Order: sequence, then structure tokens, then C-alpha cells
Amino acid sequence: MFRQSTSLLAIAAVCLTLAPAPAFAQAPKKAPVDCEQVKCIALTFDDGPGKYAGTLLDTLKKYDAKATFFLEGQYAKSRPAFVKRMVAEGHELGNHSYSHPDFTKIEPAAIRSEIQKTQDAIKKAAGVEPKLLRPPYGMADLQVSDVAAEFGMPMILWTGGSEDWASKNVDAIKKKTLEVAERDGIILMHDWVKQTVDAMPSIVKTLQNKGYHLVKVSDIVKRQNLQPGDIFPVPAGWER
Repeated sequence: MFRQSTSLLAIAAVCLTLAPAPAFAQAPKKAPVDCEQVKCIALTFDDGPGKYAGTLLDTLKKYDAKATFFLEGQYAKSRPAFVKRMVAEGHELGNHSYSHPDFTKIEPAAIRSEIQKTQDAIKKAAGVEPKLLRPPYGMADLQVSDVAAEFGMPMILWTGGSEDWASKNVDAIKKKTLEVAERDGIILMHDWVKQTVDAMPSIVKTLQNKGYHLVKVSDIVKRQNLQPGDIFPVPAGWER
């Protein structure tokens, strides 16, 4: 009798093991933000991923804010974990060259190399290839535009800058960012500036309290119908 009971218990245990695990309900996906209906702004971070990117990503995650990171290939290569996390957490990646030369002062072949090496480094780190280019220093001419077009990428500049690289002061960065904030604005910042990362919780909270949705650049520019080689916002005197 004892042996029979033991056998029955063993069979029951096997059945439980083989039974399919209960399905867990997935959290519903959030509807995409419609910037025609709500007030949007895009925070963009150049030259990274910097060594403070993890702290910045923590802040963005805490406040459910999205950003666009225009990465340098050399840092995507040396800090691939940050690149992978940016993609996993729903942020947008852009190409900002491999080593940050002025594209208007180098030959087309060198521009191509800078862009391609960065595409390769980001793809290796996170499995995606950026679709937007921000030329270093925001410097572009028709030659740069032609090369960007070869890669199928429009060029993205900014509507206002935090001037964080110059001030490196938390209060000054916050003040300047809020001064240039506007609906459908694209704000230039840098994640290698520690004071920028330190200011971000306050900046994000203030912007959200003002009714802004912090979104990706692609959410801002989707109505512009940008073509490869186009530049936005269009600088004064720019002709293509």
C-alpha cells in the first residue's frame, strides 16, 4: 500500500511538471503619442554614450520619458551595454559620426567611413541601425547632404541648446533648457556632462508639469516628410 501511494504521488508530481505554466497577462502597450494632439518636446543627447548614461537612463525610466541619443561610434564600441539598454528601454538612436570631425572639412570618403563605422558599432551593440544623422558641430553642406542621402538618412539639428558643455552648472543648464523649451522643440544636450545628468530629474519633472510629453525626434519630425539628405530644422541660407 505504501509503495502504491508513493507511485501515485510520483505520477502526480510528473503530471504537475508537465502541465503548461499559466499564462501571465501582458501589460497593454501604450498608444503612440500624437504630437498633433498633445504638446511634445524631444531631448537629444550628443557624443555618447557617456559614462553617466546609466544614471540618465534611470531618470528617464523613472519618469517614463523618451529621448534620442546621437551616438559617437567610438563610444558605442567601448560602452555597448548602454547602447543595448537605450534600445531596450524604447529610446531612439542616431548617428553622430565615429570620432566627431567637422564633416565640412573632410573628404566624402572620410565622411562615409565615419558614418559607416558608427552604424556598424551601434548595430553590433544593439542590433539596430540609426536612421537619423546629426553631423558633428551641426556643420553640414551640400557634400555632407549628398553623403547622408547615400545612407538614406535625413540630418537632424536642434531648435535650442542647453549650453551644458559651456556652463557645466546644474542651475544654468536647467534655466537654459526651460528657456528654449517649446512645442515640437528639439533640445541639444550632452550625456557626458555630469551636471546635465544631475539636472535631469528636475528638468523632466518641470517639463512634464508644463504639459510636455517627452518623445523621440522621429515623433516630432514625422509630419515633415523628411527625405534622405534633408536637414531639419533648416538653417538660414540653406539650399539643396
